Amino acid sequence: MFETSLRLALTLTQIGVVMGIVLLTVAILTLLERKVLAWMQDRMGPMEVGPYGILQPVADGLKLFFKEDIIPAGANKLLFSLAPILSLVPALIGFAVIPFGPNISVEFFGVEFKPFVISDINIGILYILAFASIGAYGVILAGWSSNSKYSLLGGLRAAAQLISYELNVALSIVGVLLLAGTLSMVKIVEAQGGNWFFGIIPNWFAFALPFPQFVAFVVFYLASVAETNRLPFDLPEAESELVAGFFTEYSGMRFAFFFLAEYANMILVSCVAAVLFFGGWQAPWPFLQFHGSLEHLAWLSGIFWFTIKVYFFLFMFFWIRATLPRLRYDQLMRFGWKVLLPIALGNVVVTSIMAYIFPNS
Repeated sequence: MFETSLRLALTLTQIGVVMGIVLLTVAILTLLERKVLAWMQDRMGPMEVGPYGILQPVADGLKLFFKEDIIPAGANKLLFSLAPILSLVPALIGFAVIPFGPNISVEFFGVEFKPFVISDINIGILYILAFASIGAYGVILAGWSSNSKYSLLGGLRAAAQLISYELNVALSIVGVLLLAGTLSMVKIVEAQGGNWFFGIIPNWFAFALPFPQFVAFVVFYLASVAETNRLPFDLPEAESELVAGFFTEYSGMRFAFFFLAEYANMILVSCVAAVLFFGGWQAPWPFLQFHGSLEHLAWLSGIFWFTIKVYFFLFMFFWIRATLPRLRYDQLMRFGWKVLLPIALGNVVVTSIMAYIFPNS
């Protein structure tokens, strides 16, 4: 009984720590995005709240918390209230299968647990894809239940965009699964250990033999930007056309939930990209990890490299937003079906052939 209770307490503590870090990262990203965009556009960004504007996320959070929560008279109140939750929860529970560090076990009062992996299930990547697609229903329901033409158009666009780009996300990772031979996120990272070509090139799947998956990574990342409704693929929001799209009628904490869901999805996408294509917590070269007398701190270098990779992909979200204009809707659909889909299918075919010819590479 004591062992079961302790194991439950340890798991809940892990979940609490991960959720705390994710929500703290969301707050940091709201400031970082505005600062990065400002620097790229030769501006200062937020400067008023705290030194250099670093307390701006706190001010934004307090403002949303105390704002009046309005429900339109003609809205479906149940679905209107449920939609933000349905968007946020799937974005957060995807982190349950992400390996944030080495797959090591620690004993605590006789109970073994893995501090950097909440749950290692053998279908981890399918779990993430399944819940990511559920999050889109929150957007669709928000658009329909608001009883607003702008919101309804945003919801319809979100539905079409999900169908178009979810397929590309799934196909782009098939090559990785063929090379790894597993759906477990932990085992996918472990399969990317070592280096090749005289120890120069990391054995990450983006560069690994027999067929590097870098093109698949590009497809995955672009499709994921569309999945998270970020510029230049933010057609469900499209302020210049639809006011604010599917959350036009939302205010207060319900609006904050959609905001949190978008940034949590960005973090989740970046974590998945790091795990599938860039070795997760693996360092690019062995000498950049702790060895010898410092080997007991190897988990620290693992967390460091994982964090660096995730923040780099998050920076790319900002970079793309600052660089590219919003696409027209027909361009969005054409890009998904006529460009990304053939490339993803071609990658699956070539990877399958190479994996068959060189099975032990």
